[in-house]
Formats: sequence, structure tokens, C-alpha cells
Amino acid sequence: MNTNAVQTDTGRDRSPARQGADNEPTRAMVPRVDVSEDDTGITLLADLPGVTRDQLELRVEADTLHIEGAVDAATPGGLEAVYAEVRLPRYRRSFTLSRELDASHIEAQLKDGVLKLRIPKQAHAQPRRIEVSAA
Repeated sequence: MNTNAVQTDTGRDRSPARQGADNEPTRAMVPRVDVSEDDTGITLLADLPGVTRDQLELRVEADTLHIEGAVDAATPGGLEAVYAEVRLPRYRRSFTLSRELDASHIEAQLKDGVLKLRIPKQAHAQPRRIEVSAA
């Protein structure tokens, strides 16, 4: 297993700061992520509760994968929150992808607040079986 397929700075946001309406950088929560690897690629699971597909932005710039999502924290029936643990309205996380990964073929699914990304390895990085012929 190659533990260098995806690298992140734990607890630090490596993406450029986005500007809010008042030209102040918008702060964001860092989603919890699990990454697993097999012979053909990696699977990344990111917890993004409250983010809908329309509020999710995934992009690859050079060798960096960016995940951003806006939280829909609307209170029901016009109620006002007396206490709220989700104070930042966005999630943001960035990862540096290994060159052995094929970023042009990333598959993404969002279900029940969990983003699942499948990033395959380049053909040259995948194991292959070599046939041996009898002489």
C-alpha cells in the first residue's frame, strides 16, 4: 500500500481563502475524512452533514483536489437557534494527489451527508500479471 497517494495537512486548510461579502476571508470547518487504498486506486470518504449536491464543489487544480461545501443550517419554521454547534457555514479541505492517481477519472457520490470519491490509479501504476510461456 502506498501511503503517499493522498497527502493533507491535518487541521490546516491548504486552499486559498475565499472572500466573503465584506471582503473578509470566510472561515470553514475541516471535514473528517477516511482514505483507503487498493491495487486499482483510492476511496476517500468525507463527512459533510448538511451539504447538498447543489452546494458541493469539487475541483482539481494541478495536483491538488479541493472539496468545498456550503451547509444548509436553516432552522425550521422561522425559529432562531438558541445554541448551535455549527457556526461556520462551509466545509473546506484540500489534498495533494500523487502522480500515480488519475484525477481525470474521479467518480463522486454524495449520500446521507457522506461524500464518496473513487480515484483510480494510472494504468502504469496498477499491478499487472505477466504471463510466462513454456519454452
